[in-house]
Amino acid sequence: MTTTQAPRPGAARGLSGTAAGETLPTAWQRARGRLGVEDPFIGWSAALGLALLALVLRLWRLGEPKVFEFDETYYAKDAWSLVNHGYVREYVDGADEKILAGTTTGVWKGDPSMIVHPEVGKWLIGLGEKVFGMEPFGWRVASAVVGALMVLVMCRLARRVTGSTVLGLVAGLLLMLDGLQFVLSRLALLDIFLAFFTLCAVACLVNDRDWHRARMARLQPVPLTGGWGPVRGLLLRPWLLLGGVCFGLAIGTKWTALYPLAALGVLVWLWSSGARRSFGVRAAVLRSAVVDGLPAFVQLVGVAAVVYVGTWGGWLMHAGQYEEALSSTQYTQFTGQGHCEGDSFVSDDPDPDARWPTATEPDASGPAEVVQSLRSLWYYHQDVYTFHTNFLDCSTHSYASKPAGWLLLNRSVGVAADTGIQPGTRGCTAPEGSDCLRQVLLLGTPTIWWAGILALVFSAAMWLGARDWRHGLAVVGVASTWLPWLAYDDRPIFSFYAIVTLPFVVLSLTLAIGALVGRRRGPSTRRTVGVVVAGAFLVLTLVNFAWFWPIWTNGLLTNGEWLDRMWFARWI
Repeated sequence: MTTTQAPRPGAARGLSGTAAGETLPTAWQRARGRLGVEDPFIGWSAALGLALLALVLRLWRLGEPKVFEFDETYYAKDAWSLVNHGYVREYVDGADEKILAGTTTGVWKGDPSMIVHPEVGKWLIGLGEKVFGMEPFGWRVASAVVGALMVLVMCRLARRVTGSTVLGLVAGLLLMLDGLQFVLSRLALLDIFLAFFTLCAVACLVNDRDWHRARMARLQPVPLTGGWGPVRGLLLRPWLLLGGVCFGLAIGTKWTALYPLAALGVLVWLWSSGARRSFGVRAAVLRSAVVDGLPAFVQLVGVAAVVYVGTWGGWLMHAGQYEEALSSTQYTQFTGQGHCEGDSFVSDDPDPDARWPTATEPDASGPAEVVQSLRSLWYYHQDVYTFHTNFLDCSTHSYASKPAGWLLLNRSVGVAADTGIQPGTRGCTAPEGSDCLRQVLLLGTPTIWWAGILALVFSAAMWLGARDWRHGLAVVGVASTWLPWLAYDDRPIFSFYAIVTLPFVVLSLTLAIGALVGRRRGPSTRRTVGVVVAGAFLVLTLVNFAWFWPIWTNGLLTNGEWLDRMWFARWI
């Protein structure tokens, strides 16, 4: 018979003890509700204040430089087409120049464009363009808002995980001060939206963990001595449903969100089985797979799949145009077997007559038309997958980097540069024989990423050694958003893809700071040393952020000042 006993006074509390250092309650007592030791009003108002500060920083001179920075040239135009035409259209040569000159007429053609990423991020970019116009501020404002909202979600997630408002604010501050997150919040690229929806999904899963345990405690008022535990009252889990929506939106921005969905979905099952085991359920892992895992799969993965398909609504409404224009594009003509010739992929067995089956079928009507459009969308996905798995292998890029070094900031990405500004012109005060420049560089804040590596080692030890689920969340999050890229290091991929990994690095850092400071509020040598070290790290991070500010905001620098910020040749 399995029983639950309260810990002895003075028993080891571990990192899952209360923030105030009180005696660890039993699992059943903890599951009855969150340990409300801090004022929720202060927690929310402080987090909102920090997010507002983050928004102000990201909106500052957002419309500069007045150019298409990096891949904005694709996403900004695709977004305008989506919100104005309902689907992405091809555009004419010289479209960038026309748009920057203030015109949007005669820019887009009638045929659909072969886009290689889903549409959620582009819809959001398009909303900003719809409100503020087709100009740099308009296509970047959605990223700025989402970047600030990420800070808010990070604060709330860390507060829930640690039980501390201060640590929640520390996490939000670190995210706000990271250069990679800051610059992506000021660009019309997809990755900031991917990171935001993934972070929201993680926050939902952590909320579900608390909800599931509290609900189980209410349904089972006394510890179990056997059986399955409560089942019917736990089948519908609202936080999981919302998490599925968020994951659907994340995948609808970039497919790479599938990896954290799979990994964190397994964590949900293990958390659920751990809850049942703490209540006295035997063989909890297997039993939870049936009574928790299957319903959770439907609510998380099933809902994500439905939401994902729904994000292609504009495409589905114009499936006929895609069947006519793109069903026999170069992508469908390749079998997948081929070789590279320069930057081009050449098929060993091309099929010039290949077309989607739906392109030669009579147009259906009613429900059959929906099925036909969905089939066309499936064939379109096959073409896009072919592009990602074949054509990119042949291409090169000067800013490409190996993912093994992303956490070390092995390679920055220059998204805009205005060089050769002569002394005495445009504010340049460089000495004779030198010049000035402006640059926007995608580069993380070194103190955060480099200290984050040490924190992740600590998290791995605490997860495996102390079985602290919070550190497990950080480790699994990093592994699922970073390690899959190692399989694709033979093609051009970029260090800013690690933006999805950043919140988990920040969470690991926050947990390490919490362990350094300690849980007891009373004065002690250990707490004093911990506060000093943690405070020094935060101050150093703030100074680091201020130092790199000019190369993140298109600031004017002399050539010497710029070189002072290029700590490594690989950043240039």
